[in-house]
Amino acid sequence: MIFYSTKTASLKASLEEAVFRSLPPDNGLYMPESIPKVSQEFLDTIENKTFKEIAVEITYTLLGDDISREDIEKLIESSYDFEAPVVKITPNDYVLELFHGPSMAFKDFGARFMAALMSHFLVKSQKEIQILVATSGDTGGAVAQGFYKVSGISVTILYPSGKVSEIQEKQLTTLSHNVTALEVDGTFDDCQKLVKEAFLDFELTDKFNLASANSINIARLIPQSFYFFAAYAQLKKLGKPLVFSIPSGNFGNLSAGLLAYRMGLPVEHFIASTNLNNSVPRYLEEGTFEPHASIETVSNAMDVGNPSNFVRMIRFFGDDWNLVKEKISGYSFNDEETQESMREVYANSDYVLCPHTAIAYRGLEEYRKNSDGNFTGVFLSTAHPAKFIDLVEETLEKSIEIPERLKLLLSIEKESIKLKPLYSDFKTLLLSKLSR
Repeated sequence: MIFYSTKTASLKASLEEAVFRSLPPDNGLYMPESIPKVSQEFLDTIENKTFKEIAVEITYTLLGDDISREDIEKLIESSYDFEAPVVKITPNDYVLELFHGPSMAFKDFGARFMAALMSHFLVKSQKEIQILVATSGDTGGAVAQGFYKVSGISVTILYPSGKVSEIQEKQLTTLSHNVTALEVDGTFDDCQKLVKEAFLDFELTDKFNLASANSINIARLIPQSFYFFAAYAQLKKLGKPLVFSIPSGNFGNLSAGLLAYRMGLPVEHFIASTNLNNSVPRYLEEGTFEPHASIETVSNAMDVGNPSNFVRMIRFFGDDWNLVKEKISGYSFNDEETQESMREVYANSDYVLCPHTAIAYRGLEEYRKNSDGNFTGVFLSTAHPAKFIDLVEETLEKSIEIPERLKLLLSIEKESIKLKPLYSDFKTLLLSKLSR
């Protein structure tokens, strides 16, 4: 597969180059030059396939010119020992649970696939690479787990100090070995800006093999499309159109859903559900994209004022606002509305939502009010509620059980390096760390 830059279409890259370079040299994002369709036979029989079989078929459809089917099967087998089940919440609404992986967040799907794909190429080239990644919450833990002790790969994770939950912080600061955590005195946007500057710094890129594990990397988006197909497989028997509501921050998840749609997945509509960081819902309403400084909310992983994947989202529609708004609706909610939805679902369905999932649920209900309602609604649950235990327990006024794997983290001392959001300081630290 050939990829092009969203800024300069003539800048092309192979799969391996796009994965390891992460960003094109013009600071655009990589997009596939063409998007192949899955076969009708695959869609006709998808309800009989396992998650791994679905993942193999999607990967082979996209990357079969670059990787053999046998190697793809090995890659998928090593990446996934967990599922993406749908659970009925109301007669017409289902939650797609994406928190059954090792870090208990949806980022596990992308991080583990990406680690396996990079390892596949590194075994052939005998290279070593340095992963740089910014996180607003769950990405860091998933990347730390996915790349932990992977041969030939070192990982540096930047996260905003005091703006991730305690469990999220412990997941990315307690592994050490080949994983280093940088605690930045700023916002997620500051962290993301530092990472992007590093990739455009020729002194660094000439000296080290840098790559990113953020959703700016195309290798993160491809595997996130798997669970949209998996949800369809589980709900196909209902015979109704599917509408997906996606809790959105950096918009990688929605972009992955659009990739699935362009590959032939039957989707009636997408809903971009955000917190007060609402630059995309405003774009969908007004036709103008105006990024802003990120606003701190209880759904911290979505506190992104300038989402990187916005350009990918609109590129799937040829940058045509009229086409975008036909397929995607956007809604934003404040903290009070988020917590209100958490209480509502628990009272009505005895189901506990994390704050991000609550926003996806509320977006779905808002869309349902403004449509004929004759569809099956799927809202994505992006993290286990125990990762936000203080907020969840305060909101629901009850104790919730912490899974054992998360409970163990709370007793481990964190290890992080404090950093001001200054590129000169970040570069000095990187040169020191990477030159060892």
